[in-house]
Amino acid sequence: MEDTLCFQSALLTHAEATKVLLQEQLQALEENKEAPKRLVKAMRYALLGSAKRLRPFLVCESARLFGDITPGALWVATAVEYAHTYSLIHDDLPAMDDDDFRRGEPTVHKAFDDATAILAGDGLLTEAFLLMSQPQIHEDPAIRVRLITAFAKDLGIRGMVGGQMHDLLAEQRYGAHRCTQETVEQLQRMKTGALFAFSAQAGAILHRQPLHICHALEAYGYAMGIAFQIRDDVLDGGSEVKDATSSPTLCALIGREGAQKLLDQYISDALECLRPFGSRAHALRDAAYFAGQRQI
Repeated sequence: MEDTLCFQSALLTHAEATKVLLQEQLQALEENKEAPKRLVKAMRYALLGSAKRLRPFLVCESARLFGDITPGALWVATAVEYAHTYSLIHDDLPAMDDDDFRRGEPTVHKAFDDATAILAGDGLLTEAFLLMSQPQIHEDPAIRVRLITAFAKDLGIRGMVGGQMHDLLAEQRYGAHRCTQETVEQLQRMKTGALFAFSAQAGAILHRQPLHICHALEAYGYAMGIAFQIRDDVLDGGSEVKDATSSPTLCALIGREGAQKLLDQYISDALECLRPFGSRAHALRDAAYFAGQRQI
């Protein structure tokens, strides 16, 4: 219980620090005469709603493994939250998942309209890269380029965007074949796991760690991200795909008991990736347990 409370406290601390920087960046946009007010309002609506901000937590705690949580880590965390929010806005659109609510509030296309939602997502994604390029991230341009390269890979067709396309194909709306466990794990690795993977290695990149260290944390992030998604599916209670345009889940393919066993294995894999870091990685271990055991 004490470990859970410590983790929740740390999660809240990082979330609040990220939110402060989000508000500062939004205010700067609002004061920019070229930025359309309606667009910034939609971005604010999406960014500042209730959220766990687990990905910013991973950025900050991966930085803590190697020293201080630098101001640059918070800038990276903010860019990650921009990108994550963009993906949620677009996922909710009628052409994608067609959701009317997120976290109990109307989705952006419902609170505004489809076109504004699309542009708000586009704005957040491009602003994320602008943030990642700033000298506040790191004084060494080579480090910023290294971060941007990893960020682009995990957000693009090799990562989150590609995973979304796999998800649409798996829904059979394009006449795709029946899904297998392997294909669903792969799409979840890309759609959900990729941004976790970037977040988990970002702190190591900021602290100039060698590739094998970054890769260990990246593997941790992938495993944790898939576990997070499986837990989502278990919490949703879906044991079967409802129709041809529903996203496939591991619960539907291998049952809830099978999905739970697979979730446990991914958590075990994530923890194994942290073994070289010893007690320094306690916060990241707590985050992995949270991903697999959370109730919301």
